[in-house]
Amino acid sequence: MPVAVAGQQLATNVQQTLGDRVDVHQAADTASARRAVVHRDTVAALSPDSDGGLRLDVAGANGLSTTNAVTGLAATYANQAGQHLRTEDIVPLAKYDSRGLSGFYVAFGVTLAGFVLGQATLGLGHVLPLRHRFRLIWGFAAACGIVAAAIAGPVLGALPAPFLPLAGALALLAAATAFATKLLGTWLGPIGIPVATLLLLTIGNSTSGATIGVVLLPAPARIVSGLLPPGAAIRAVTDLSYFSGAHVAGPLITLALWAALGALLVGLLARRVANRARQVATQG
Repeated sequence: MPVAVAGQQLATNVQQTLGDRVDVHQAADTASARRAVVHRDTVAALSPDSDGGLRLDVAGANGLSTTNAVTGLAATYANQAGQHLRTEDIVPLAKYDSRGLSGFYVAFGVTLAGFVLGQATLGLGHVLPLRHRFRLIWGFAAACGIVAAAIAGPVLGALPAPFLPLAGALALLAAATAFATKLLGTWLGPIGIPVATLLLLTIGNSTSGATIGVVLLPAPARIVSGLLPPGAAIRAVTDLSYFSGAHVAGPLITLALWAALGALLVGLLARRVANRARQVATQG
């Protein structure tokens, strides 16, 4: 668990006491340690307090599981050091997102909508040309992102992210999920939909880091979390909502790659199938 610690001596003592349960990021002073939390480089900052004890700055926006875990670790160190610990939440959750789960539910709903759309377009091959199916997916993804962002943001006040960036991130999630589902269904045939369900809905949402913080997941799950659309989307939504987009570029690139590569591969597979059919017809 990454924790910024102000001062060399305190950083050394924390590392020796807590061992590999924490990843100590030594900071020059209290202000530098706090900046690491606000920029989401660490989940907490530990520094000497003005009353001679210790001060722990946490970001409640990282979720209850992460906040409770790091608070427990800091309390363990403070007890062993015989010092009083004062905790302050410097990046609190929004009023209508008291458990930090709004991002998860929004992302899950958009993921499910994209999955259903991708599955539906598999059956439209004999009705709509491929370019029209692509337009349908992109149009639906844009509408889905706008509607979901409007409900979670201005309507309910559950996510304080700027509207347009939030809508864009959710639109990319819908497109990434739809094209990934369509690709797997086109490539693998009937088994493609169960594979998409397992990959995008089951594994993607269980490792997204929403209900259990990413830093608390096993190492393989942390890697998978950042690579799948649901995990990337929740990172983007949280960064936009609470951390001024500090690390939003990576998740957005991940979502864009899923959408763009999925569309490209679907197009290539469709062209290959059309060429084969044309060759068969010519030979016949």
